[in-house]
Amino acid sequence: MKAGELQISDFLQAPNVQFIIPVYQRNYDWTHSECEQLLNDIIDVEKDDRGSHFIGSVVFIHEGTFRTKEVRELLIIDGQQRLTTINILYVALYRFAKENGNPNEAERIYNMFLTNQYVQNETSKLKLKQTDTSSIAFKAIMNGIEHDNLPYSNVIENYNYFKGVITEELFDTIINGLNRLIFVEISLERDKDDPQRIFESLNSTGLDLSQSDLIRNFILMDLPPKEQNKTFETIWNPIEENAKDLKKQKSLVSDYIRDYLTLKTKKIPNKNKVYLEFKRQYPDKRAESFHQELENIKSLSYHYQKFINPSIEKDSEIRKELEYISRIEINVAYPFLLQVFEDKENGLIDKDELIKILKLIQSYTWRRFIVGLPTNALNKIFMTLYGEVEFDDYYNSAATALLKKKGSAKFPTNEEIKAALKDKDVYTAQAKNRNYFFELLENFNNPEYVDTKNELITIEHIFPQNPTDEWSEQLSQDEYFSFKEKYLHTIANLTLSGNNGALSNKSFQEKKTMNVDGKEQGYNYSKLWLNKYLQKIDHWDIGTMNQRFNLMYERFIQVWPYPDVQIEEINQEDEINIYDAEAPTFKKLEYFIFDNTKIETDAIAQMYFHVIGELYKRNTQLLISNQDILKITRNKNDFRSPQEVVNNWFIEANIDSNSKFKVLKKLLTLFELEEELIIKYGSDNGNNKTANRHIVRKKYWQHILEKIKNTHLFENVSASKDHWISTGAGKAGIAYTMVVSKSFARVELTIGSSSKEKNKRYFKNLLIHKTEIEEAFGNVLEWEELPDNKMSRIKIEDKTVNVFNEETWPEIDKFFIENLPQFEKAFSPFIGQLK
Repeated sequence: MKAGELQISDFLQAPNVQFIIPVYQRNYDWTHSECEQLLNDIIDVEKDDRGSHFIGSVVFIHEGTFRTKEVRELLIIDGQQRLTTINILYVALYRFAKENGNPNEAERIYNMFLTNQYVQNETSKLKLKQTDTSSIAFKAIMNGIEHDNLPYSNVIENYNYFKGVITEELFDTIINGLNRLIFVEISLERDKDDPQRIFESLNSTGLDLSQSDLIRNFILMDLPPKEQNKTFETIWNPIEENAKDLKKQKSLVSDYIRDYLTLKTKKIPNKNKVYLEFKRQYPDKRAESFHQELENIKSLSYHYQKFINPSIEKDSEIRKELEYISRIEINVAYPFLLQVFEDKENGLIDKDELIKILKLIQSYTWRRFIVGLPTNALNKIFMTLYGEVEFDDYYNSAATALLKKKGSAKFPTNEEIKAALKDKDVYTAQAKNRNYFFELLENFNNPEYVDTKNELITIEHIFPQNPTDEWSEQLSQDEYFSFKEKYLHTIANLTLSGNNGALSNKSFQEKKTMNVDGKEQGYNYSKLWLNKYLQKIDHWDIGTMNQRFNLMYERFIQVWPYPDVQIEEINQEDEINIYDAEAPTFKKLEYFIFDNTKIETDAIAQMYFHVIGELYKRNTQLLISNQDILKITRNKNDFRSPQEVVNNWFIEANIDSNSKFKVLKKLLTLFELEEELIIKYGSDNGNNKTANRHIVRKKYWQHILEKIKNTHLFENVSASKDHWISTGAGKAGIAYTMVVSKSFARVELTIGSSSKEKNKRYFKNLLIHKTEIEEAFGNVLEWEELPDNKMSRIKIEDKTVNVFNEETWPEIDKFFIENLPQFEKAFSPFIGQLK
């Protein structure tokens, strides 16, 4: 690595050099504000006659002393935003000179800064070579065709900004100011320096890199150029396109990767540490499993595209539910829904089951909103929900898992809804929530859809916000007060109307019958369900309001139903907030979740020490200054049984579990983290297998992974709580998979790349060799193309076993141990031939 200070103009005018912006770099993101700041700096450094102005660093990779091409290629790995912007400015100066009678200056700029004058290869002509959509825009401004029908580009926008600022008076000032810009040139030699590590350590000026920028660089940076371009085109670019909010034209790749990691790790990464978590999960970029994971990230990104852009979903019923979920921003459910939609695409569930799941999510979250439960509990719930799903009892298992939640995570019952809804102020709720509420209430089972978002339809108070004297005369004093102070903004006193301005504060009878100029403003003329009851009554008081509330409540529990599934009595063996948990006397844990991290342990003491250690990291001073809650010192002689928690700080270990709980509750209250510690007590006996299926599955996978022999498959695979575990088969998108359930065990070749067309092609190519494969395996296999689904599979099953009955585990073991090595041996030669 070499570093030195250099003028940017000298760097750009070096002969026969091409600055290449690689595919893994983020898009050109500078906008008017960054360009304005840069141009002001350029003008000021010249006007103030300062010697120079430092603009940061430019880091590039070169091929070494020798080269075979006619230009020296410098691969820019940091500084591309500034370098591209300065090139755009030179284009604007070149065009200004050319169009304002200064051809000599135009030619000088063109040949010295923008092009390699004497090279013959057209692709080497431009000094700045971009590989994304910005290259089209840059060529357009060079050739003066930026007004053609081109997609939006920051390159063209910023060129137009510079073009609008440059004048005869400023031209020389800007040229001379550019000559005063200096930067640190950091040159790296390919195969000798580590560009990824250097890139991460840089702290240059300009826009901060997003988490997705860092991940893209991590994936692509040190690949050979051809493989780099292929991976960008086939993997990363589709991910970027899929994870874009089309309405806002905003990239959500960082959010998508965060949701994907949440699904896979059952841990929610900090928004600013998604890249670090990604690196931690996939340290070996050369491993086959890493390429399998990239293929899966791409595959699931097609579902994420529908979540953030529901309008692209082709099925109208699914699209409607996704639009509802998007409108009330149930984004926390995305990690769960990613795998649910993948299961739908792979034929594990059908459309009806998927819609039931989407409605279940809405019922759960909307009921919680009505009751007033905190939303910050939801991310941890959806983080682990897929692990509770049984694919042969999909909806019921998901619903059961939610019904078993307690405390701040609970699924509110009908009785709780009725009590909360009657007094709930829905009028002053956020508009998105209010509109969602009225739209679904109005349109439930309606033969004709009513667009409640129509600007002509507004919310109308039946008892008005500013009642006339007539209202006080018609109601008793208590009723008038109740309407005014308690029920004014509740659902029973609200309706929808296209004539809210006309009805205004009038009496109920006037509101009901109004027909001024034959315009039928009154409730009697409304076609809305919300006004049907109002047409049948002749006065509005607490009694009629209560009757209308009962009608609306009955409709509510049909729109957002409480799941009709049979569950065992909810007990303390379920996840529960520590504040809601029974005393821990004589109890052990199964696991706990603190600050989005799930830790499996049976020891309450381990949880106690872990949480205190994490609180120390969060706010050391707050923890140490509250000695009345927890005595913590650096002198271990202060304690009978000292336990170091972190950094040579000690606490007392010899206290009972009840005392540990009390201390933790006080500390969590102090730190305002009351919702952040969830515990699950262990089972006292073996009769709770249905409620803890995911625990049983993980226990079985741990058990069988130690027994598999005569194959290297699954050597680097960890036990999972899912019903399946997979390992790569040597070709991206193809995996060997073991599956267990209550009714079978299965070994399968999963053909599940992100491309349905590719999966079917792979399947048909393997099918050609069906006889040879089955002869090598020694048994007949089931070949399932699944033409309507994305995936295909080839499998063998034992349908006589049940993983939740440990008595059948020896039979499941025998099935996997005997079949897996032969399965790999039979398929491996033919997988290697797939193209």
